[in-house]
Amino acid sequence: MLQHLHIQNYAILEEVSMDLFSGLQVITGETGAGKSILAGALSLALGERADTAVLMDRNRKCIVEVSFGADGKKEIEKFLADNGLDADQELILRREIAPNGKSRAFVNDTPVNLDQLRKLSILLVDLHQQFDSLLLGESGFQMSVLDALAGHADQLREYQQIFQQLRVKLADLENLKEKQSRADKENDYHKFLYGELQQAGLEENEFEKAEADLKLLTNAEAIKSVLANIYYGMQQSEQPLVQQIRAFGQHLEPYAAYHPKFPEIIQRLVSVHIEVQDLADEIGSVNDEIQYDAEQIEKLNERIHTGYKLFKKHNAHSTAELIQLRQDLENKIQEVLNLAEEINAKEKQVEALIKTAGALAMRVSRGRKAQTDLLAEKVNGLMKRVGMPNARIRVDMSEIPLNIYGQDEVEFLFDANKSNRFDSIKKVASGGELSRLMLCIKSLVAQSLDMPTLLFDEIDSGISGEAARQVGIILRDLSRNRQVICITHQPQIAGKGDAHFYVHKEIRNEKMNTRIQLLDNEERVLVIARMLSGDKPTAAAMENARELVN
Repeated sequence: MLQHLHIQNYAILEEVSMDLFSGLQVITGETGAGKSILAGALSLALGERADTAVLMDRNRKCIVEVSFGADGKKEIEKFLADNGLDADQELILRREIAPNGKSRAFVNDTPVNLDQLRKLSILLVDLHQQFDSLLLGESGFQMSVLDALAGHADQLREYQQIFQQLRVKLADLENLKEKQSRADKENDYHKFLYGELQQAGLEENEFEKAEADLKLLTNAEAIKSVLANIYYGMQQSEQPLVQQIRAFGQHLEPYAAYHPKFPEIIQRLVSVHIEVQDLADEIGSVNDEIQYDAEQIEKLNERIHTGYKLFKKHNAHSTAELIQLRQDLENKIQEVLNLAEEINAKEKQVEALIKTAGALAMRVSRGRKAQTDLLAEKVNGLMKRVGMPNARIRVDMSEIPLNIYGQDEVEFLFDANKSNRFDSIKKVASGGELSRLMLCIKSLVAQSLDMPTLLFDEIDSGISGEAARQVGIILRDLSRNRQVICITHQPQIAGKGDAHFYVHKEIRNEKMNTRIQLLDNEERVLVIARMLSGDKPTAAAMENARELVN
């Protein structure tokens, strides 16, 4: 509930304050005194954008502060907790506009941004100004009315959670299909390259080894000649090196005791003899292995030629790079196969979610459909009470593809004159008709929802007499379970208020100022009498006003 409003340096308001109460609060006053400016200031505190044009004195900042009692409101408590804001018994919203145009917003003295302020404000005040009746022509608002009356918030929330999952899965599926489309264009070429490398039967370091083998075979005769000479010198010459080294040791052995170094030298000669003998055998073995093979040379040349072509084609420099390329191509080909499997799995998930979402949307649709005739019947009855006896509405529903709100398109159609020619509300309803129609609808919705404080700015535009009295009754009924604030020109509505505020101008310190006064019972009678018959009300007007108040 809105408890207090303080405005400083806003438009024509130098500084005003007002305490508000539960029930129906009516605000009346002279034309131009600043009644609707109060609503404008309140909307500023609730997050509306503003600039320095709102400053009465361009050298001082504008401050609008409102306080609410919000005990026990779970949604408000959750919002405050989620945004790290203090949760006190009194909730204070403050908006400041500096002369340089800079705007600041606070909740319980903690700075917040405008988005946070607006989201909190929606939980606190439903602000209906004259132009807000245009909302009636919006499909989203019309659907929300049916949802409120159907009371299926939990079902709608469950559907929207499933639909959000569906939307994510559909986006994933689309991305996978785009990825597959790109991969398919390259896949045939990748298969060709992979097949070529696979057919080549590459082995680790194959081409490097082939080049070494080719060099060996093409120089086989020269190498064998050198090896044969070495082997001959070590084993088969007239004085083989192996035998000479062995003889050196044998010759020195009789004198081993004559010098301390001789035993070591003899031992080393024995070791050298063994090593040279082994080396000679190794050289002989290698010499036997190396054979000139023209056929093998031709095979190696062909293999190396294959390698050079692959190196050039793939800009590679080693067998290892070609083998890695072959593995990469295999991975890419496998990815395409995996994509197909992944797409198939994702399509099954999407299909299951569509089925679940469709079933939930159908339940929501049935709830809405059940309210269409009932809503029309109740609104048509209320419109008769507020001075629109020939006006009727009809609610049309049609099925559309699944979206975040379900599978329904809702439209309120309006016939002002029992012509049976129903058309879109925004095309055929006048401003006054829209305002009264909005009041009728909100009064029905308020019975189904725990709506916040309701503020109506000149909801009574274009009516008088019995229609105005009925609007007052509807507003009073609305206020039984919530706070309703109504800015009005109609005495029939003003008389229904639980509290009556009067806005007027007065000269103070040679300056014109706007003042807001909470009226007592006798002051209310006088003000309403003036609304009925002018500045000097007649006895009949006073009596009529007293009857309206009582």
